[in-house]
Amino acid sequence: MRFVFSLLLVLLATVVQAKPERIIALAPHITELLFDIGAGEQLVAVSDFSDYPEGARALPSVANYAHIQLEAVLTLQPDLVVAWRTGNPQADLQRLKQLGIQVVYSDPLQLEDIATELRMLGALTGHPDQAEQRAQAYEQELAALRDQYQHKAPVRVFFAMSQQPLSTIANQAWPQLMLELCGADNPFANNRNDYPQLGPEQLLLANPQLIIQPTQGAQPIRSEQWQSFLSLDAVRKQQYLAVDADFMYRFSRRSLLGVRALCEGIDQIRQQTEY
Repeated sequence: MRFVFSLLLVLLATVVQAKPERIIALAPHITELLFDIGAGEQLVAVSDFSDYPEGARALPSVANYAHIQLEAVLTLQPDLVVAWRTGNPQADLQRLKQLGIQVVYSDPLQLEDIATELRMLGALTGHPDQAEQRAQAYEQELAALRDQYQHKAPVRVFFAMSQQPLSTIANQAWPQLMLELCGADNPFANNRNDYPQLGPEQLLLANPQLIIQPTQGAQPIRSEQWQSFLSLDAVRKQQYLAVDADFMYRFSRRSLLGVRALCEGIDQIRQQTEY
């Protein structure tokens, strides 16, 4: 496996023959990863909501999830565009390729893939050593969290993507992968959609012990929002957990902050139940 990955990095490095000096990142997590490996100074543009680290805020935005400003990209004359395979419009990306712009893709699907992304970007941008250091540190912390929580008793949770409409996570959604690591039992995990909408009766039947809600900066959850579900164990016992939304939805090393916050919050409920 390591041989295959090493070969892949060699092939990637040959795709971008010279160290790119003008890079455009088309998703916030890509921007964050590039800064993380020391390639921030090579960035000339980013996408909307690329607000971390602080240096990203000063860069112009040329894209959002629905549209890439092709003229703006061409004007900046990038050596390399790093796109999100499932988060950028494919028609715009194909047009960039037709116009001679080098495009490579970020495509993390599992928590372990963050390390792969770091190494890939390090090889592409001329920062392999720093990328390797970041990747190894990430892998070690992720493995330690798995060892700590994977065999603990499950806690029944509801992850509230939104209340109107009532929606949650399932399958391969990024936060669902975090919940699994923490030993959480998501009653909707096997839904056919990654982000299913629910009826109130479905939530009442699930009766979670803990309601988890991503908020800006982990701001406290307003418990009055859940008063229409007073029969739920979580609501009756006021068992809520707020986690910073950026830690939950961005594919970067800060995902570990989200995992840790989730696991610690879930573990508190677990200990209360066991007691």
